[in-house]
Amino acid sequence: MTTETVPPDVEAEEGRLRRHLGLGGLTAIGFSNIIGSGWLFASMYAAQIAGPAALISWVVAGVLCALVALVMVELGATRPEGGGTVRWPLYASGRLVGSVIGFSVLLAVGATSAELTAIVQYAGYYLPWLYRDDSLTWPGVGLAVVLSIVLTALNWFGVRLFGRLNAAITVVKVVVPVLTVVLLLASGFDGAHLTDHGGFAPYGYGAVLSALAGGGIVYSINGFQAPVDFSGEARSPSRTVPLAVLGSIGAAVLVYLGLQLAFLGAVPDSALADGWQGIQFDSPFGQLAVALNLGFLAALLYGDAVVSPGGSAFVGVAVDARHTYALAKNRLLPRGLMTVDRDWGVPRRALALNLAVIVVYLLPFSGWQSIVSVMGDLYLLLYLAAAVAVEVFRRREPARLSGWVPGLPVIAPVSFVLATLFVYWSGFDDLRLALPLTLVGVPLFVVLWRADRVGSLGGELRRGAWLVVHLLVVLLLSGLGSFDGAGVLPAPWDTVVVAVWALAVFPVAVRSGLRDDAPIPVAEEPVG
Repeated sequence: MTTETVPPDVEAEEGRLRRHLGLGGLTAIGFSNIIGSGWLFASMYAAQIAGPAALISWVVAGVLCALVALVMVELGATRPEGGGTVRWPLYASGRLVGSVIGFSVLLAVGATSAELTAIVQYAGYYLPWLYRDDSLTWPGVGLAVVLSIVLTALNWFGVRLFGRLNAAITVVKVVVPVLTVVLLLASGFDGAHLTDHGGFAPYGYGAVLSALAGGGIVYSINGFQAPVDFSGEARSPSRTVPLAVLGSIGAAVLVYLGLQLAFLGAVPDSALADGWQGIQFDSPFGQLAVALNLGFLAALLYGDAVVSPGGSAFVGVAVDARHTYALAKNRLLPRGLMTVDRDWGVPRRALALNLAVIVVYLLPFSGWQSIVSVMGDLYLLLYLAAAVAVEVFRRREPARLSGWVPGLPVIAPVSFVLATLFVYWSGFDDLRLALPLTLVGVPLFVVLWRADRVGSLGGELRRGAWLVVHLLVVLLLSGLGSFDGAGVLPAPWDTVVVAVWALAVFPVAVRSGLRDDAPIPVAEEPVG
């Protein structure tokens, strides 16, 4: 195989990043990215599907996400780099895969604008002129733009300031849910709810798995990859990145378990007249707090409905900048966007571009928000590519393994299958928009190849064809399946079919990354 060396300008910019983030700061980044405003609703949706057995669903989701996260742990420990989750697909699977994954990440900036929209939507509860007819009004857009400018400005002056501010926000994001759990358990917990109203599993134990996707449980834990994107700015990344990723997942699952238990015990009997499927609250924990005469808690929850998405948006702005910086290193964006400020160690040009993209996403065009709302699903493709990358790297350079993740030959394909299922469980309504948008990365790759002429066009197309075929088949199965699809493939057999397909694709993807005629880009070694 031939080797493509890292250009000196890329290595120089990577060297300007400041390694100021320790274990606490990285863990706070992961936790804050996981816990958004969704925690206010996830317990209700999970209970509607599985009843008290939703407690098991949270444990299962934590285990599944941890398995997917293990490949991120290995990559972050052995190949620390700014925006690494965007770089590894290029290193392992070539420029076509790197372009498709990179383009999906570029589109996924919309997830940050969705968090900003959520803040204004909650503010619209008090100021109705900010949000009307399921869309931002022009004054609402103005407020969201101001918020995006403020969050960008707070990221402008170095990763140390970002880490400290995020740690403070994370404290609030921990205290409010924990206080909610404690007060609800102390004031209104009825343990009989766990066995009455149809028993512990009123809809069968199969509903435990249905709640993973349908109840939004898996998606409530997503976002754990954020510490990996800061691995180029972490102290002792081989130790701190794995602990931060796994620690943020563990902490989030414990919080969600407490919230689920508190919700199950605090729901009044009158709301359970039609069973768990019949419960319906506009603001689940807020209304429970009012019913239990916990007015202080209700006010705090409505305030946290602004703080939680604000904290997630704050981290999102920072993560998006690292992704844009990495995409410039990949030549998917102009090279000038990878410039890191010499004084502050921040990719400011990337921050500025992302601010412009966020503002565009916030504009209330007709039908626009329905597209923006699916952008968060595009981050899931990073998990697919990472699972392939870790196995390709393991076979190329086994001596470089960190030792953090024993059993990689088994964990990597399992992670790939789970990542595929996470994509599939998004539902056809989202995937019919998200996946075709992602595949725009294919003609984009051809355009970029004509400009750079790196490698063989035919060879690169063959090397990355597995991803294109995989996404098209998943889209087809989604249209036939039970998650917003036609139902031709009923549950749970649709999930089984998708898992078997993914298991068959994985070795093909790995072999493509190990092609003898494929150039191997060399990752920058950690600096400083």
